[in-house]
Amino acid sequence: MDHHAVRTLFDQQMRRDTPPDGPGVRVERTGGVVRQVGAANDWNAVVWSGLDQTTADTAIAEQVGYFASLGREFEWKLYDHDHPADLGARLEAAGFTPEPAETLMIAEVGGLPTGTALPEGVRLEPVTDPAGVDLVMDVHDEAFGTSSSRLRQQVLGQLTKSPDTVSVVLAMAGDVPVCAARMELHPGTDFASLWGGGTVPAWRGRGIYRALVSHRAGIAAELGYRFLQVDASSQSRPILERLGFTALSTTTPYVFQPDRSPAP
Repeated sequence: MDHHAVRTLFDQQMRRDTPPDGPGVRVERTGGVVRQVGAANDWNAVVWSGLDQTTADTAIAEQVGYFASLGREFEWKLYDHDHPADLGARLEAAGFTPEPAETLMIAEVGGLPTGTALPEGVRLEPVTDPAGVDLVMDVHDEAFGTSSSRLRQQVLGQLTKSPDTVSVVLAMAGDVPVCAARMELHPGTDFASLWGGGTVPAWRGRGIYRALVSHRAGIAAELGYRFLQVDASSQSRPILERLGFTALSTTTPYVFQPDRSPAP
C-alpha cells in the first residue's frame, strides 16, 4: 500500500467530497471547511478543513457561530496531518474539548481474511428492524459504558430510509447478544468504514471482534469496495494490525457545546 496515496484518496473522498452519512443530513462547503449539518440527533461536524495560520481562527469562530445559531453541539474532526500544525491548540482556546485520540487505520479489502470462526454456540445475525437495533444498543451500552440513545436514532434512520448505506450485525450466544458492529457504506467512493465493534466484557478475548471484522470485510468485497477504514481505539488497534490494517494518521474529535464559552 502506498500510504501517502491512500491517505490522500481518503482525504479527498471521505472528507473533502464526503457524502452525507444519513437521511436528512446535508454537507456544506464554506470558509475553508467542509461540514455536515443535520438534526440534533445527527452527527454535526467539521469533517475537513484547508486552513493556515492566517485563516484558522476566523474559520473556527465562523463555525462556532454557525452551529451555535442552530443550537447544535458539533465536532471538529481533526487529523494530525491537518494544517496548521497548532489547529488543536486553537480549537481548545476557542472552547472545544478534545476527546480521546484514535488511529486512522486502512486495509485493502482484497487482502483481508473473510472467514468468520466463532466460539461454539455463537452465531451471527443481520440487524434489520427496531428489535435488532435495541439489542445492538444493549451491547453498546455494556461494552462502552456510554449512552446509545443518539446512536439508536441514527441507525434506525439509516435502516429505514437508506438501508443501502449501512450493514449491522449481532453476535448471539443463544438469546444473549454478546457483540455488535456496523459498517457504513459510502456509495461512489472506494471506502467502507467499520464502526461500533464492541464485545460485552464476559465474552472478550474469544475472537468475536475479529470474526465481525472478517464478516464485514466479506460484505465489502462482495459490494466492490476497495478499502476498509477504521478509527481504532488502543484496544482494537493491535487486533486490526494483525488482520492487515495499517495506521495512516491519528484523529482527535474536538467537541463544542453551544453553552460553552472560550476560556479568558
